[in-house]
Amino acid sequence: MLLLFSLLLVLTGLTGTRSLVTVSEVSAKAGGSISIPCLYEPQYTSSIKYLCVGPEWLLCKYVIVTQQTWKSEKRFMIHDDQSRQVFTVTITDLQPQDASYYWCAVERKDPDIKQFFKLSVTTGVPGLHVDNQEVKGFMGEDLTISCYCSNTGESQWCRLGGPCVKGSAGEIDSTSVIINNNHDGVFTVTMKRLRTESSGWYFCASEGLQMPVHVTVEHRPPMTTKVLTTFSPTSESVSLTTVSATSQVPTTVQHGGNSASGVTITIITIIIIVSLIFIAMVNVVILLRLKKRKKSRTPPATTAAGEITYSEVRYKRKKRDTTIRSPAETNEDVTYSTVVIKKKKKKKKPPQTITAEM
Repeated sequence: MLLLFSLLLVLTGLTGTRSLVTVSEVSAKAGGSISIPCLYEPQYTSSIKYLCVGPEWLLCKYVIVTQQTWKSEKRFMIHDDQSRQVFTVTITDLQPQDASYYWCAVERKDPDIKQFFKLSVTTGVPGLHVDNQEVKGFMGEDLTISCYCSNTGESQWCRLGGPCVKGSAGEIDSTSVIINNNHDGVFTVTMKRLRTESSGWYFCASEGLQMPVHVTVEHRPPMTTKVLTTFSPTSESVSLTTVSATSQVPTTVQHGGNSASGVTITIITIIIIVSLIFIAMVNVVILLRLKKRKKSRTPPATTAAGEITYSEVRYKRKKRDTTIRSPAETNEDVTYSTVVIKKKKKKKKPPQTITAEM
């Protein structure tokens, strides 16, 4: 009787329950990572969730637990989104020895509820994979996801715990879905006219393999206006022109970034370049004006034919003419001078004394 009861528990663990839903089999590449969602019912929102590993439920080993009180493997992470009643287990830096059966489980007073999934780890290309398990779309727009598969089985797009679309087209929760199988090794899934209710966990499915994809639908942010100031230099003045540019966010956003610093650097670069151009033009104008002023100071002599002729005039001095002419007859300046001739006074001889001889 005890053996029969144990067998019943094992079978219950293998088949799982509808109170907890997850994927059945996934394939991932060694060195990469994988996220597995486990959807539970609202009455288990505040319950403890955990992941254990092992082919049999009764012998499985705890790996990680929400609100855990002991140290666990750092490569395993668990996140409980109580608003959407789903907890996600992420395994990073996958190793070949990680390939095994795992169990999503929720604690309760009665036997815990659980659901298993099989994980395969390969050193080559996984049998079914996507570029990114986290994608984002915007209200009223379309979103396309590529699912890469190595087999030629039937392609499906399913909502976790909800309906599936098979073939080429269908609908999930009032959202149209189109599946394109025109390329070997890949099929694309396009969700049309996204709504807020379209957010949640989905998965690609082909030949027994599944790959979870989380879709987030948001309102597209308003268009932003960026004002750029450009310089239009002229020969005499500088005029400013304001240019308005609008930027849009792409339809599918998987990686974000801040471009404010890039825009600032671009504006600074433009200002420096324009300033250098303006300085160069001012220098050219100054040189032209100096050249013009130099030409106006020495006007060329022109002939009737318009050619410039140069003449050299030399003045020869005439030989001095000894003939005395009046100042009116000559063009030369005349310097008048007065010459006074002073006569030397003759010295008086002393009177001679005559002596008469007696």
